[in-house]
Amino acid sequence: MSTAADPVPRAAPFPEYRGLEDAHLADRIEAVRRRMGERLVILGHHYQQDGVIAHADFQGDSYQLSKSAAERAGCEAIVFCGVHFMAETADILANRPEQVAARSGRRVTVVLPDMAAGCSMADMAAIEQVEDAWADLGTVIDTTDITPVTYINSAASLKAFCGRHGGIVCTSSNARAVLDWAFAKTKRVLFFPDQHLGRNTARTMGVGLDEMCVWNPHDPTLGGNPAEQLTKSRVILWQGHCSVHAMFKPEHVDAMRANLPGVKVLVHPECSMEVVDKADLVGSTSYILKQVEQAPPGTTWAIGTELHLVKRLEHNHPEQTVRFLSPVVCMCATMYRIDLAHLCWSLEHLERGRPVNVIRVDDETAQWALTALERMLAVR
Repeated sequence: MSTAADPVPRAAPFPEYRGLEDAHLADRIEAVRRRMGERLVILGHHYQQDGVIAHADFQGDSYQLSKSAAERAGCEAIVFCGVHFMAETADILANRPEQVAARSGRRVTVVLPDMAAGCSMADMAAIEQVEDAWADLGTVIDTTDITPVTYINSAASLKAFCGRHGGIVCTSSNARAVLDWAFAKTKRVLFFPDQHLGRNTARTMGVGLDEMCVWNPHDPTLGGNPAEQLTKSRVILWQGHCSVHAMFKPEHVDAMRANLPGVKVLVHPECSMEVVDKADLVGSTSYILKQVEQAPPGTTWAIGTELHLVKRLEHNHPEQTVRFLSPVVCMCATMYRIDLAHLCWSLEHLERGRPVNVIRVDDETAQWALTALERMLAVR
C-alpha cells in the first residue's frame, strides 16, 4: 500500500493560496524551481491544465514521466502533477533498492499536490476484488495457466499482485507485445482494469469475441459468467473503463465525417470497440501526438482522447484542423484537481522541509510491483 505523510493541514491551500492570482502563484512556483534547481523535478501529465504544464520539467504519459524523473541525476524530490497511481509508480522507480543504496540510503521524496487526484478506472479494480476473483477463477480454471496483466493505470497493489503471480504490466503502447508475451507462457490472460484496451488489443491479435468474457467484480457468481464461458475464454476482461474515453460514441464519429469532409478520426484504445471500429487510426497518447506532429499542413483531425490534450494539439498545430471528437466535454476531472494553488502549496512546503502529500509505497508492494514493471521492460 502507499501512504501519505501530511504533517500540515490538508486545507492549507485555502484561503492562503486560493486567494492568490494565477500570475503571482506562477511567480512563486518558478522561484522555488530556481532555488531548488536540479534537486527538484516537476512532472506534468499530458492531461494537465496548460498553466500547470508550463512549470513541468517533463511532459508525457505516466510511465514515461516516472522513468525520466528516476533517471535524473541529483534529483531529491519529485512533484507529480498527475494522479495517485502515477505518483506511486514514480516512487517505485525512483527508489529502487540499488538506487537508494547508491544514494547512501537517501530516498527521493515523491509528492502529489492534491491527494484527491485519483483515477476512477484504477479504483474500479480494488486489490481485494482482484484477489477474490483470482480465488473464484481457481474453482473453475487452473490459475497457473492464467497470466494476470494490469494496465499501468492501476494501483501499486495491483502491479504487485501481477508481480507475485507471474504477471506483468502494460501500457497502451505495448499492450500487444505484452499479450504476446503472456500467451507464450499461459493459455489465458486476466486483463485489468480497462476492458476496452484489453478487448481492442486482443482483437488485433485474432482473438475472437467468443474467446473473451467480462468479469463483473460485483457479481458473486463467477463474475457473472457461466463456468463454460470461462473455460473457453482466452482473455478474461475486468469490467472497468476510463470515464473520459467511455464518453466517445460511434455517432460522434458519424457526425464528424458528415460535417468535416476528409477528416481523419484518431482515437485512443481505451475507447469502446464500436468507436475503435469506426476510427481511421487507433493508438496511445504518444501515437496520437506523433500522428498530428508528422501530418502535412491542411490535415483535418477528429481526436478521441482527453480534452486538454486535444486543445493543446489544436493550439500547437494551427497549420492543421484539430477537433475534439465529442460534442460533450470529456476532461479528466481528477487530473484537473491539480491547479497552481496546490502546486505552489506543495512546492513551498517541500522547500521548507515540511513536505505534504508524500507518496510512499511500502517495501514489499514496491518490490513485487517493480518485478511486474521489469517484466514489461524486458518485452520486445
